[in-house]
Amino acid sequence: MTTVGASTTAANPVIRHCQGVEEMRACVGLQRDVWGFADEDLVPLRLFVVAEKVGGQVIGAFDGERMIGFTMSVPGHRAGRLYLHSHMLAVLPEYQNRGMGRRLKLFQREDALSKGIDWIEWTFDPLEIKNAFLNIERLGAIVRRYNINQYGITSSPLQGGLPTDRLVAEWWLNSPRVLTLLETGSHPPVATEGTIRIPSHVYSWKKDPSTRGKALELQSHIRERFMDYFKAGLSVVAYEVDAEGNGTFHLGKWDEDSR
Repeated sequence: MTTVGASTTAANPVIRHCQGVEEMRACVGLQRDVWGFADEDLVPLRLFVVAEKVGGQVIGAFDGERMIGFTMSVPGHRAGRLYLHSHMLAVLPEYQNRGMGRRLKLFQREDALSKGIDWIEWTFDPLEIKNAFLNIERLGAIVRRYNINQYGITSSPLQGGLPTDRLVAEWWLNSPRVLTLLETGSHPPVATEGTIRIPSHVYSWKKDPSTRGKALELQSHIRERFMDYFKAGLSVVAYEVDAEGNGTFHLGKWDEDSR
């Protein structure tokens, strides 16, 4: 059993590899609690079992015997390199905003490095402000790809019936950017050549059917801007959240050779 970075007290939940089918079954149930998925949208137990057996990761966070979060990844191969695609990261609502997501990701990073893997990717909703801040500012991922309606329309209330547009986070685990962030708390600055703002009221827009059209208009607008910036060779290199909770993506030129 790998125990890199794990803690053993209920006040500071333990993070470790999931063991056995029942703990993986708990991951399936957690999807309902976190995202409100209907059964047809749940990632099934079999995929968790397969992921662990073929070189992926199924990592859980436990408060005592209770699973409070997990992350699951599967191996991938592109451009002649092996990497991990981190498909899911979930933390129960009552444990959110306590750094648990970052702890799960850092455990994932150490485990990947122990296997000789230095690249992890995952997708995230550009309209989710806290998630974007975690990925870019707290972990040091960069973004240079945008996928339109990647999973189709889902049953999750958090999606608000919108297309599942996703940004692709690239986490280069041993890059100067990530190492500097882990050592100093901030990543090396990159000159901003473009910004994309996400207003905090997008959450209320998505929840209310009468304003959902505004959320869809915003999504369509930022989709075009991201794709234009990416075509111009820019990447998301920083993220800012202001006092009102609005998020702003900062785009600039990322040196791919530095990864």
